[in-house]
Order: sequence, then structure tokens, then C-alpha cells
Amino acid sequence: MSAHRSHIHYPSRVFMSLIFLIFGSGKLATITPTQAYMEAYGVPGILIYPAAAFELVSATLLLIDRQIFHVGWLLAGWCVLTGVIFHRDWVGDGAQTQLMMFLKNLVMAGGFLVLAERGRWRV
Repeated sequence: MSAHRSHIHYPSRVFMSLIFLIFGSGKLATITPTQAYMEAYGVPGILIYPAAAFELVSATLLLIDRQIFHVGWLLAGWCVLTGVIFHRDWVGDGAQTQLMMFLKNLVMAGGFLVLAERGRWRV
């Protein structure tokens, strides 16, 4: 890979990791309300701990450029899964916001698949 291209990938990985660093640590800072939110969508609240750990570890691996192939695939799946679970209400109050959040998750998944493709040559 050219030096120019690798310099572009670093800020991309930083930007992509921010949401998981912020919300992964946020889950641990607001356990009770986050568990209630999860349970409102049929997700057991106890899963907050592995979810937060997954987000924080994945974000860290992105930042240090390790296991990008695997992390890219896992985060792409995570984005689609969480989009389907938590942003599926596209009618009624807040429908436009929910659709926008779902589409944001799909865009992130696409970005993670691009990173995974880059990382496949480095496994």
C-alpha cells in the first residue's frame, strides 16, 4: 500500500472508532437507563456489558490498526444488527429520525466492509 493511502486510512479509522468509544463508555456510565432502553426493544439488559466491551475493544483495535479484517466484518454486522433492532420504527413520531439512524448504520457497515477488504491482505 502506498504511504499516501495509509495516511488516509488512519483518520478514517479514528473517525469510525469515535462512535464506539463514546457510546461504549456511555453504556457503562448510564447502565440502568441503557438497560431499560435495550429491554424496551426486547434485548436482555444484561447484554449491556458484552455490548459495551465489544464496542470499546473494537474501537481500540481500529485505533491501533490491529485485526482490521475481523473487526471490519464484526462491526459491519454489529451496525446492521443494531440498526434492525433499535431503528426499525419508520412510521409515527420520530419516523424520519429512525430512518436516518438506520441508514447511518448501513453507511457505517459499508465503511467497515471497505476497511475489512483492506485488512484482508494483512491478516
